[in-house]
Amino acid sequence: MDRIEQFSIIADDIGNILRFISIGTCLPLIITIIYGEWEMFVPMATVPVTLFVLGTLLLMIPSNGKEARLSQALFAVALIWLICALVGALPFTLGWGMPYLDSVFEAMSGWTDTGMTLSPSIDTMPRTLLIWRSLMQWLGGIGIVAFTIAMATRSGLTPSRLYRSEGRTEAFMPSVVATGFQMWKIYVILTIFSILLIKLSGVSLWDALNIALVAIATGGFSVHAEGIPYYNNPLLEMLIVPVMIAGALPFKLYYLSWRRKWPSLFVDEQARLLFVLIVAGFCVLTFDLITINQLDIPTAVRHGIFMTVAAVTSTGFQVASPHTWANVTVLSLILLMLVGGSSGSTAGGIKLSRVALGYRGLKWWFRRVFVSGKVLVPFKYEGKVIPKNIAELEVSRNMLTIMLFLLTIFITTVVVMHFDPSPLDSSNVIMEVVSAMCNNGISTGYVSPDMTPVSKIAFIMVMWIGRLEVMAVIVFFMGLLRGFDR
Repeated sequence: MDRIEQFSIIADDIGNILRFISIGTCLPLIITIIYGEWEMFVPMATVPVTLFVLGTLLLMIPSNGKEARLSQALFAVALIWLICALVGALPFTLGWGMPYLDSVFEAMSGWTDTGMTLSPSIDTMPRTLLIWRSLMQWLGGIGIVAFTIAMATRSGLTPSRLYRSEGRTEAFMPSVVATGFQMWKIYVILTIFSILLIKLSGVSLWDALNIALVAIATGGFSVHAEGIPYYNNPLLEMLIVPVMIAGALPFKLYYLSWRRKWPSLFVDEQARLLFVLIVAGFCVLTFDLITINQLDIPTAVRHGIFMTVAAVTSTGFQVASPHTWANVTVLSLILLMLVGGSSGSTAGGIKLSRVALGYRGLKWWFRRVFVSGKVLVPFKYEGKVIPKNIAELEVSRNMLTIMLFLLTIFITTVVVMHFDPSPLDSSNVIMEVVSAMCNNGISTGYVSPDMTPVSKIAFIMVMWIGRLEVMAVIVFFMGLLRGFDR
């Protein structure tokens, strides 16, 4: 089977998803009209028009009716995210004059919920582009495929594989379409509550809207160059904290809690682990800021809680610059960023579920080492005993993903440090790469428009790889080079 025939199997799904996404990308045009930014209408309109045209062209490819393989679903998801970034960059270049590579960086950072920026002047950016940045993070938070499946009317193998290929494994409804629809409802409700909560801080409705969109998506873009410190509002910072946490909790938890009158919040393993990390990270960071950076206690507590939550939830908001911190404090922040939030949430990182499964796997392995080979040591997960062959497969696959995460970070750091030597300490550069890989966005200032094109491409790649949890991008390039027949 040649590549064209293989691609025709998934072209229909890709086309439908691009056309559905084109509808959502029309929303910034409302802001264009409200604020009379007519010079931005055509640049912004290029996104929905291009996505719709591409989707229509793909739907014109004759389908051979064959069942899509998992590898083809992974390829499709990786391609969809890449297309959205390439097309989403157009308004920044056409309407704001940014170089196209910088615009692709901005769009990829938006869609992947990373929050890093190469924009030269955010404070003077048109409102159309500001809301576009926020909307990309909001749509990217729930997942492009999850968003479109929620709008679909059919179910089956292909939607299921596309959904799981995006790095999502939560299933709290009988079908993937039903799950996507419930996630969408939960997401909208959380967003509305977030806007109302943040508005209590006294900021304008415009600022509250943008902050809420990116906070619940654990994104990090801001409508001001200074970010959250621009407001100099401790109340705002404390109100953002629960919104970031809400975005990093598994959406399955909200659904089950609503059905069972809230018991799930206290028994869910990922939720417990998230709060344990927040408490531990807060204690470590606050202690370091007081003893090493000599900050006063109120400021250290304020920075400690906000930066800890921003790190572990993979939200790019920050109220302090890590490059002024001690190396040991930066390393603590890196660890929190690397772990990330829950599976089935808007957060990035390795995910709490993988950390928990990895711990259980190591514990199970060592228990087996110290007993007789004839003794059957059960592997328990979520209160169930998992058969040995399945447990070994899942633990191995889990550890492989973690190793690929770390390997990608190592290779990217070496490449970036070769092409963009920096006076910053290496721990700061590593933190920047980890931040991109884990779709966090907390920055030491290393990422800037002055980086070489090689470094910009490296960061674009690593944001894309991190959002799709490595494997989809690997399969994408393998599919391009060798096809899907194995």
